[in-house]
Amino acid sequence: MKNFLLLFSLLFTICGWAQMPENGNKLTKRTVITDNYEVKTGGAKMILIDGKYKVWTKKVGAGKIKVLLLHGGPGAAHDYFECFEDFLPKEGIEYYYYDQLGCGNSDAPADTTLWNLPRYVEEVEQVRKGLGLDNFYLLGHSWGSMLTMEYLQKYQSHVKAAIISNMTASSKSYLEYTAKLKTEILSPQDIASYDSLDRLKAYNTTQFQDLLMSKLYTKVICRMPIENWPEPLSRAFKKFNNTIYIQMQGVDEFHVTGNFKDWDMWSRLQNIKVPTLIIGGIKDEMDPEDLKREAKLIINSRLYLCKNGSHMSMYDDQQNYFTSLIKFLKDVDSNKFYRDKK
Repeated sequence: MKNFLLLFSLLFTICGWAQMPENGNKLTKRTVITDNYEVKTGGAKMILIDGKYKVWTKKVGAGKIKVLLLHGGPGAAHDYFECFEDFLPKEGIEYYYYDQLGCGNSDAPADTTLWNLPRYVEEVEQVRKGLGLDNFYLLGHSWGSMLTMEYLQKYQSHVKAAIISNMTASSKSYLEYTAKLKTEILSPQDIASYDSLDRLKAYNTTQFQDLLMSKLYTKVICRMPIENWPEPLSRAFKKFNNTIYIQMQGVDEFHVTGNFKDWDMWSRLQNIKVPTLIIGGIKDEMDPEDLKREAKLIINSRLYLCKNGSHMSMYDDQQNYFTSLIKFLKDVDSNKFYRDKK
């Protein structure tokens, strides 16, 4: 018994509790050994959304320039942004991966009412608060740029500068250009096959997927043979949440039948006042002329078109993409930002 009491007392002392000698029976909290110890997670953090879901984030690098990344899709994941690790941290730029709800490492609820643009805007704001970001840089790519443009309409006061990467300003403009691209890229025989399969809605057939992936996506999404696509990009495609994508976009990049089929930002771009970099690729599925128009309507903007880049310019025109991006971030940070002449 004596040894047991001694062990009991020792355990409480280790855990930061001690018996007060003056009363002999009252245990009082003293100190906790882990009070000043921060558990390391490699920068990963789960953030509570809407009081019941969790989304995954991860901080990479350290610096006063802090960038939140909004991935594309909708329904993709952060993975294809991993090439940023080779460029931003060594420049003293801190950035945050973030898997949107339903994507990647985040919760994936079955509730399909969640998959809409206004709710995602509120999610981004909750993530911003959860990460403690203010006066930060917001970078959206593709669908993530749609989200960026919408977020800036409501929460611009928290943003120091924005990057709109590889995105036009309306679904109508997008569809007009992709229809044009299809006729320019595919042979007459391939167009006939594509249209025939489209009428039958035979989107899951091997023939349709081959036309889509091997003959279209390798020209406008990432200009490399599918088997040579960078591993993070291939991994992101494997993780894709098609339920979200189909509900919001459609069955593929050449169909917009989802709930943002009528999305249009042209008349609201002038509301964006923060310094903005509009970046894209000459060979993108987004019309370069649309990106030029965006730059004219966002008065405090700079435009850069990657001459060899497609939709994934961060891979198929990597040096031009990151040189332009890093210069923009540093120019804004050092108060040397200049806008293009309009």
